[in-house]
Amino acid sequence: MKVILLVMALFMSGYMLTDGIYVVVKGKYLGPEKPGPWSGIFEKLHVNVFSLGPLFIFFGVAWLIFMAGIGTGSAWARMYGMVLSIFSLWYLPVGTIIAIITFLILLRYTTH
Repeated sequence: MKVILLVMALFMSGYMLTDGIYVVVKGKYLGPEKPGPWSGIFEKLHVNVFSLGPLFIFFGVAWLIFMAGIGTGSAWARMYGMVLSIFSLWYLPVGTIIAIITFLILLRYTTH
């Protein structure tokens, strides 16, 4: 399970960091002109989705920290990952799926 958690965290951190840095530098996200389904949540709140680069960078770093905690078998990593998964549910659709799977794995298994 540890390997699966590491892969999930690597995917989330890598994509969120890359997308966050890209939107800060280029003013658009990777991929199509309109961001994914997650952007609808922020648009309903009247938030400019193209100003969310720092949020993506923050979450990317947070997932890297989780990855480090899992990799080193730190006692805090399980609870940290569960909370991070809950706070990542907005990242529809793939991020939501990864967050749910990560949460369920952490709920069922210990990280040591």
